[in-house]
Amino acid sequence: MWPVGKKIGLTLLAVPALALALAGPAAADDPVKGSAGGGVGAGASDHTTVLRKGDFGPAVTKVQRKVRTGADGIFGSQTHNAVKRFQRRKQLEVDGVVGPITRRALRLRAFSSDDVSHRGRSRGSSVRLPRVLRQIAQCESGGNPRAVSRGGTYRGKFQFSRSTWRAMGGSGDPAKAAESTQDRLALKLYRRSGVQPWPACSRAIRS
Repeated sequence: MWPVGKKIGLTLLAVPALALALAGPAAADDPVKGSAGGGVGAGASDHTTVLRKGDFGPAVTKVQRKVRTGADGIFGSQTHNAVKRFQRRKQLEVDGVVGPITRRALRLRAFSSDDVSHRGRSRGSSVRLPRVLRQIAQCESGGNPRAVSRGGTYRGKFQFSRSTWRAMGGSGDPAKAAESTQDRLALKLYRRSGVQPWPACSRAIRS
């Protein structure tokens, strides 16, 4: 009866870890139409951070406001589909990727790499997790410390409920806590209760 890891629908779908993509050089006055929708390659005036499904952060929030979808800072399926609709309207390649061409069509300035995080990549966590916890994190949230379940009950990399988070010594919103804090409290919970708090994912990784 642990209120953690119920594996209900996440705002984000589990996808492989996404790395930064760099756009190739081209003339700054290239038209928006007639190049890759994501804008990787032709049409990029400089090296630019590219946003894809699974990314999260302030840069994603800017895109969400432009495409008029929920501005939660998480590039999930809803944002991906909204970007594709925008690209279709603008006659860009419909790939759901926000590269230089799509970004300029959205009238946004180049994104800073500091304004986007990529799911599956640890940023600043110094906590050494056992393999089983790393697998549970991937199952629960794709390793995304900002993931929130569809109903908002389960939050963060390990899909803590607020009550379990507080019971482990956490404060505030689990999904807004530093990744290292989430790792530390998940490890504390694991040492106390094993994989019991994550029943669905613990069964999945054993199968």
